[in-house]
Amino acid sequence: MYWRMSRRRAALAGLAGVLMAVSLLFLGLAEATAQGGSNGAQNDGQIQADVMKSLENKRFKDVKVSVKNGVVNLTGTVDVYSAKLDADNRAHHRKNVTGVENQIEVAGPTIDDTTLRNKLAEKLAYDRVGYGTTAFNAFTIGVQNGAVTLGGTAYGPSDKDSAVSMVENYPGVKDVVNNIEVAPVSPMDDRIRLAEARAIYGFPQLNKYAIDPAKPIRITVVNGNVTLSGVVDTQADKDVANIRANGVPGVFKVVNNLEVVGEGEKPEKGKV
Repeated sequence: MYWRMSRRRAALAGLAGVLMAVSLLFLGLAEATAQGGSNGAQNDGQIQADVMKSLENKRFKDVKVSVKNGVVNLTGTVDVYSAKLDADNRAHHRKNVTGVENQIEVAGPTIDDTTLRNKLAEKLAYDRVGYGTTAFNAFTIGVQNGAVTLGGTAYGPSDKDSAVSMVENYPGVKDVVNNIEVAPVSPMDDRIRLAEARAIYGFPQLNKYAIDPAKPIRITVVNGNVTLSGVVDTQADKDVANIRANGVPGVFKVVNNLEVVGEGEKPEKGKV
């Protein structure tokens, strides 16, 4: 009998110990959760202060910042699209930021799509003039509700970056989709480019196009394949440019996309 009572007391004591351990565990979790919530709120407050400090610039005077669980929410307005990108980048680089929701709207002037496309095409045509690569860049521009889509081929990364930056900083642009490709590095292609430029712009009938700094006949070369784009005055000029391009040694194929713009007509502004 005594032995049975001892076993019962031992079992009850063991059960009481388990219940005590469980109670302490739940108490610890509750305290940890409360402390974690407090620390989380403190972290959010510190993150908000850090992000706001990084946006102390007149470009972001109308931008508002809120933070929840480490995720930064940006709202408000900026004047140009590049400022929206800049705000996003600055927020991402703050300590303890786990994500950024960029809901900033681009204010600035409202320009109809056709006018905006024409203005951007003109700006891009003369971009990087003086660097020696203008004739080897060929870009396309599409605009819908202020959102600009860039395409085509750039001679190098600097040419691409310059074109994109110009568009991102232009008033009236609400968004930018960058689909520009960079031509691969190739000594053979560089040789063909220079030879094509001499063959086309150096020919007496086409020499008049060399006077324009924008180089209206654009020459794209990728792996020995040449594409001519831009505008010329007559069909005869287009045909001569094609013959001259095909006459360069080492060229695999020539695609002639030159557009003929008659006297008094205006060229299409969707291509550069």
